[in-house]
Amino acid sequence: MKKIMGIETSCDETAVAIVTEEKELLVNLILSQQEHIAFGGVVPEVAARAHLNHIDVMIVEALKKARLIFSELDAIAVTAGPGLIGGVLVGVMTAKAIAAVHDLPLIAVNHLEGHALTVRLTEDVPFPYLLLLVSGGHCQLLIAEGVGKYKRLGTTLDDAVGEAFDKTARLLGLGYPGGPAVEMMAKNCDDSDRALKKFPLPSPMVGREGCDFSFSGLKTSVKRIVDKLPEKIDPRDAADICYSFQNSVAKILNDRTGNAIRQYLSLHPEQKSPSLVVAGGVAANKMLRNSLESLSAEYNISFIAPPLSLCTDNAAMIAWAGMERFLLGMTDPPSFPATPRWPLESLVGQG
Repeated sequence: MKKIMGIETSCDETAVAIVTEEKELLVNLILSQQEHIAFGGVVPEVAARAHLNHIDVMIVEALKKARLIFSELDAIAVTAGPGLIGGVLVGVMTAKAIAAVHDLPLIAVNHLEGHALTVRLTEDVPFPYLLLLVSGGHCQLLIAEGVGKYKRLGTTLDDAVGEAFDKTARLLGLGYPGGPAVEMMAKNCDDSDRALKKFPLPSPMVGREGCDFSFSGLKTSVKRIVDKLPEKIDPRDAADICYSFQNSVAKILNDRTGNAIRQYLSLHPEQKSPSLVVAGGVAANKMLRNSLESLSAEYNISFIAPPLSLCTDNAAMIAWAGMERFLLGMTDPPSFPATPRWPLESLVGQG
């Protein structure tokens, strides 16, 4: 039975995991860096140093927990981009060193493909499926036609939805990471009608053709509202703003995704089990998940999202994307580069 180790260091999670071809997750270690809380966001140099300090120890711990040695692995998969280049380099150079010393094949994994294929680790989802990828740095709608084969239908024209969550959290003094903080605060809203009337927020792009997103106007509107409030914001106002913000995000995602669903169904009428897959850190937001699940039901297609623990950055998704590629004979030479930008639709694969 094939076993692959995955290494993920593209942002502020240092992660190592080992999966089998039978979809067994032998170990999944994630160290979320706390160093960035004081800065209200990820500092690239700090992240890279933290990865360097922890990655070796975590690899040793992963092997220990899985009761394996390097020679019992079949390959090493590592995030080669996109991401913060300093962190990506730490993971790539570590993976290359392990592969060289232990004569193991290397698999350079696109971080976004890791998110895209996570549901195939946890469930039997057939290609092609519609993918909504929502995270701190990305917001895209694609059709996943096969491993390494993606057709982009829409992307953000400015900011990612995760950035909008983080900005809203900073404006309200809710801390970092912003997504969970905004979601938690929104739950404290005890009157949704009051929240929407008192703090109306726009839903950019809603009603337009196509599948592109825009969130900069929403971010600006939140800032204008907060600038008019006292320096010490009333907790009820903060809860109402968060509720109104999430409501606008849900409208945007549903409208754009609805357009994408119609395109997907028209392009792939042969698919007998059409699915909408939602992946990325923002997919952990339960309110947004519920909204998109209702949308899927309207079109009579399956709604699938990874377990909450696998929505945010992790190495299990990198190990599994590596496994999918490895089983198709897709490995990489030791000379492959680390890269900060790597569009998902530019991948080469087999579908």
